[in-house]
Amino acid sequence: MTEIDINTAVDYIYTHGKKYAEAKAHLAYVEEFRKSKKAMLMKTAMVNGVKTVAAAEIEAYADVEYIELLKGIAAATEAAEALRWGLVAAQARVDVWRSLEASNRSMDRLG
Repeated sequence: MTEIDINTAVDYIYTHGKKYAEAKAHLAYVEEFRKSKKAMLMKTAMVNGVKTVAAAEIEAYADVEYIELLKGIAAATEAAEALRWGLVAAQARVDVWRSLEASNRSMDRLG
């Protein structure tokens, strides 16, 4: 079994925790902005002669800007999830190290 570098794992958690928080905040922002963008696009469609709310909604969903925003949400989700799983993996390394250390202490007491 390879040795776990506990310092590397802890450093990763320390340095990437803030990055993860920032990525989650950005994701929350773009998800909420999606609603505002839809409303703005619907308003523009209504001003430009679309007669019903349903038709304006269709226009908004089909708009290039809305589709680009969805791509931004996908990218923000990917970034946040990559950081989250990196943190989960680093925490798992710490947990494994802790278990190994406890086992080593038990073995030392027996030996």
